[in-house]
Amino acid sequence: MLSKLSMLSIHDISEVNVEEVKRENLRERSREIWNSFLYWWGRRSLQSRLIAAYVFIIIGPCLLVSVYFYESINNTYFRDAVEKNEYLLQMEKLHIHNQIEAMERAAQMAYSDSDVKDFLANETEPMLEDLVDFNTNAYVNMTRIQFNNPNIEHLRLYSKSKTMHEIWPILFREERVSSEPWYQKAQQLEGQEYWSFQRSDPDLMQRYLGAPTESLPKVSLLREMSRPAGNHIGMVQVDMMLNRFTPKTYTDVRDNQTQMFLVDGELQLFTRPDQSFLQDNEEMASVITERYKNFRATGEWDSSYSANGKSYLLINTPLERIDAYLLNVVSTEGVLKDISRTRNFIIGANIGFIILLTLIAYVMNAFILKNLRRLTETMKSVRRGEAYSGITIRGGGEVGELAHHFSKLMNTINTLVAQAVSKQALSKEAELRTLHNQIDAHFLYNTLENIKMLAEIENQRTISDALTSLGGMMRYNFKWSGEYVKLRDEVRHIENYIEVMNIRFEYPVKLVLHIEPRYLELEVLKMSLQPIVENSVKHAWNGEKENLEDPNIHIHISETEGDISIELRDNGIGLTPERLVALNEAIYAKDECCDSSCEQKKDVNRRAGGIGLRNVHQRLQIFYGEEYGLVVQSEAGSWTMVRLTLPKVLLTGEKQP
Repeated sequence: MLSKLSMLSIHDISEVNVEEVKRENLRERSREIWNSFLYWWGRRSLQSRLIAAYVFIIIGPCLLVSVYFYESINNTYFRDAVEKNEYLLQMEKLHIHNQIEAMERAAQMAYSDSDVKDFLANETEPMLEDLVDFNTNAYVNMTRIQFNNPNIEHLRLYSKSKTMHEIWPILFREERVSSEPWYQKAQQLEGQEYWSFQRSDPDLMQRYLGAPTESLPKVSLLREMSRPAGNHIGMVQVDMMLNRFTPKTYTDVRDNQTQMFLVDGELQLFTRPDQSFLQDNEEMASVITERYKNFRATGEWDSSYSANGKSYLLINTPLERIDAYLLNVVSTEGVLKDISRTRNFIIGANIGFIILLTLIAYVMNAFILKNLRRLTETMKSVRRGEAYSGITIRGGGEVGELAHHFSKLMNTINTLVAQAVSKQALSKEAELRTLHNQIDAHFLYNTLENIKMLAEIENQRTISDALTSLGGMMRYNFKWSGEYVKLRDEVRHIENYIEVMNIRFEYPVKLVLHIEPRYLELEVLKMSLQPIVENSVKHAWNGEKENLEDPNIHIHISETEGDISIELRDNGIGLTPERLVALNEAIYAKDECCDSSCEQKKDVNRRAGGIGLRNVHQRLQIFYGEEYGLVVQSEAGSWTMVRLTLPKVLLTGEKQP
């Protein structure tokens, strides 16, 4: 036994020694690598070490700033996505509440009709004249309830009486549905409203036994009818198809990024069947159900969900009046793509900045250290006994100081000091000139803001507003981040232009917009509408109508087969048929005419604004295709209209159906 213990102790000691030896070898190897690096680093040129130091110093702040901005942009993208979809959810919730009120009104009107209650409660065979009277009065009123609410699919009244005459499609005997679970639950509530969600809408009278049944989900409002209280006589049922009850849940417009769900009190999921997230993710339905169970138990909602390499946001809002929930599932794929592009841009900008810094540092160091190398060579030649013929050192700093002391030893201190002072003065002057020349758009913006403040101090509101609009136009023109902008940005630029131009007119030009909000996110070419408006301002109200008291420009937007038409119409002097034909020829001409015979035609086109319109037409065809462009119509003395045709495309670049 002791022998075994001794062997174990020796084994443990040997393992400890081996580990210690390994750690010592690792430390020795690290020291060797560090010493090798220091040796290699010491043999590098001063220029290389300075460049490496510059890069090392700048990388740290760049990384910190990049990480900060990336996190801010990341949070902003997600916050915007959540706010946008929460807004859509609240709008759909408002629509559902309106439909709930419509169904409740219909149920209440049927419930409060005493003639209907008498008919449902009658246990004896009714007389023929009573049936005729009921059919011509009370039954007609029931049909009007559904007629006045076209979104209601069915208004049904069920009677416990076995002698009641059924009148399709409203009056039925209770025995047809009394075995249904939803009917029994509604009866247990004893006059309170019960909301039931069903995945199909069966035919109660089974008129089409051989025909296939469609899966048409619906929502039903049920309320028991009693006379007197506690004496069950029947039931009121109001049905509405879910595609009308919650149209965004069953919308035909697909963006592949969002999908809305309706979840009832029994945690059944109702949503569109095609192009659904559930088709690609079979576990999503069960996950949503578990989330709602936890939400009911704890009141906490987890909005993040990931599966199959994709991330989603689950945005929830309760529908308290019907014990249900409205859920918007948002794919973060588009948001992540935007964030990825931003990240790549930040990385690329950092790499480009570091490369640019390296090149600038290399050039500057080469220029600075060139003098140091020259001074070194001169000192070596003097040490070898060669005659000193003088050396000219440009610049100051340490190199200039070395040159100064060397020249002092060679009895040229006065000349070198004078040269150094002169060169320093020239360097400062060049620096001041460089700073003076660095006037850019920001200076102009600041100048406009100062003038605007002066105008406000002097209570010149017109001048202040005009300067604000002019500043907006300048920012819009200088900020050319791409060929495409949102329609709302182009419209705002036009409004700024009109506000600036109205300073010169006795009767200001009015810009009247007939644009639905959903079209403001459309993609248009930058500066595609402004030249047309400018053309109207310059040419529409001169000549005979120069004193027109109500000049206006109307902008209409319409949609036809996936294309967008933008019409800009003014009430100016219009164009004669001859000038209109010449203008259209200039717009649609493939090549500019260059010979002297075209000078007169060019002058006519210039007066009519044909050059700007031709440029807009050519840009539309270059960027969208030959089938797009603009058309000019006019009536002399009345109006001129320019219609642009372009595809319906969101700013993401996806053509919309």
